[in-house]
Amino acid sequence: MTLTSFSLDYFSLAGKVAIVTGANKGLGQAYAVALAKAGADLLVVARSGDCEETRALIEETGRRAEFFQADLSDREAVKQVVPECLKVYGKVDILVNNAGTILRSPLVEYKEEDWDTVMEVNLNSLYLLSQEAAKVMVEQKRGKIINIASMLSFQGGKFVPPYTASKHAVAGLTKAFANELAEHNIQINAIAPGYIATDNTAPIRTDEKRNAEILSRIPAARWADPSDLMGTVVFLASKASDYMNGHVLAVDGGWLAR
Repeated sequence: MTLTSFSLDYFSLAGKVAIVTGANKGLGQAYAVALAKAGADLLVVARSGDCEETRALIEETGRRAEFFQADLSDREAVKQVVPECLKVYGKVDILVNNAGTILRSPLVEYKEEDWDTVMEVNLNSLYLLSQEAAKVMVEQKRGKIINIASMLSFQGGKFVPPYTASKHAVAGLTKAFANELAEHNIQINAIAPGYIATDNTAPIRTDEKRNAEILSRIPAARWADPSDLMGTVVFLASKASDYMNGHVLAVDGGWLAR
């Protein structure tokens, strides 16, 4: 790359194939649609079979959308995702590890089975999917893995010990994978979203006291919309980020700066 060779084509994903987990709604849906708008075809992985809205949004861009139903707390199901993408498209250029779960309870009351469920979905499936995708990407000599971290990759939170542990681990795995795979022209980075207006955060936003506390710390003075993350995922999936590796990119309206 030279100063004269750079163009907006560096952000194009034309001809690329992306896997996005948990893309039937919310942030995952926004990531999938953004990648499609940039030119990628999609394998959308979701636990629920209700993905028609995501399909319609992707197909409106003129891109192809295939769906694979899988419970990512089931390791055997996780191991089928990359082979399914290879069967459908013949390659994997981009993996977005978006699927996650959160179960809230005071620490002294937290159930062991709830700890296991959160860690299985948020951490173990991410590791296994990334490992399987990396095997393909090493052979291809290119690839992008985008993990979804959190503000709780930096902070402790309350009532969510396994979520916090898993999201700290996501940041660590992002760096560990980058150290091993960068020499193979594979970039592994993470997005750490701030407070986003989705179905998952609706209970917090309707709590006037908690909503006011959160807004008072966000310099942007608003909750993010999922669309605020669309440009970030395209950047990390594209040639424009080829020298960015092992980084956790906060998109938080300034939350961490306050």
